[in-house]
Amino acid sequence: MKSDVVILTAEDDDGHFLLIKKNLRREGISNEIIRFSNGLELWDFLKQEGDGPVRKANKSYLLLLDIRMPKIDGIEVLRRIKADPLLKKIPVIMITTTGNSEDVDHCHDLGCSMYVVKPVEYESFVKAIRKVGMFLSIVEMPQVRQTA
Repeated sequence: MKSDVVILTAEDDDGHFLLIKKNLRREGISNEIIRFSNGLELWDFLKQEGDGPVRKANKSYLLLLDIRMPKIDGIEVLRRIKADPLLKKIPVIMITTTGNSEDVDHCHDLGCSMYVVKPVEYESFVKAIRKVGMFLSIVEMPQVRQTA
């Protein structure tokens, strides 16, 4: 993955976020990582609203999105992103504890790029995130040139 792509992580669990970040780094992913602890913070960032940091126009992003989050859940955030002409090209990888087949199908129908279940067992969780890191190290990202 190109080094100028910013990885956005929407994860409300501190421990899960630290494991994700640590294991992406272990796989050689050195991109900037910005964390959001709830869906509203993420949505405000993407829409360039609120008091926190905001998305920069003409910058490429990749989103690692948890489903179960406070304020706005991940499925609703995904729906909004894929319905927005300025945001719809952002690749979204669902990384969540729920492997419910209805959630998997629904997220793919909405346009997620990949769906990864976070295993409960520590070593399995680490392996899953490292595989995501390996994937990110070879994947080509879309060029997102957003003007707003």
